[in-house]
Amino acid sequence: MRDEPAARTRHLRVHEHRGYTVLEFRGEIDIAAAAEIGPFLDRVTQRSGARVVIDLRPVEFFDCSGLRLLYRARARVLERGGRLHLVCTHPLTLRVFRVTGLTRLLPPHPTPDAALAEAEAASGSL
Repeated sequence: MRDEPAARTRHLRVHEHRGYTVLEFRGEIDIAAAAEIGPFLDRVTQRSGARVVIDLRPVEFFDCSGLRLLYRARARVLERGGRLHLVCTHPLTLRVFRVTGLTRLLPPHPTPDAALAEAEAASGSL
């Protein structure tokens, strides 16, 4: 991300936090928003060893298009030896994640700092 300016669109804000690229999804994440976010998400997750946090706290609505973005991002990051963390506090979105099994693959955290603290603790115990 250092070679690109921080992105800000209607549905996406990107910034750096503690060495991770934070993709903050915003508003309603539906098929139109996914079409806007997808190309940038693909650029970030194609990097070898990418360290990414997807922050859904500003999201008001999240449908299957958003789920596809998360599953794709997770697969791409893992294929390239990176790390992906999810931040989400919205009860309805969390319910969708539990029902679909996403919480087992990508456990949600209440804040980026909480996600990264757990990642650092796990790294230290290896």
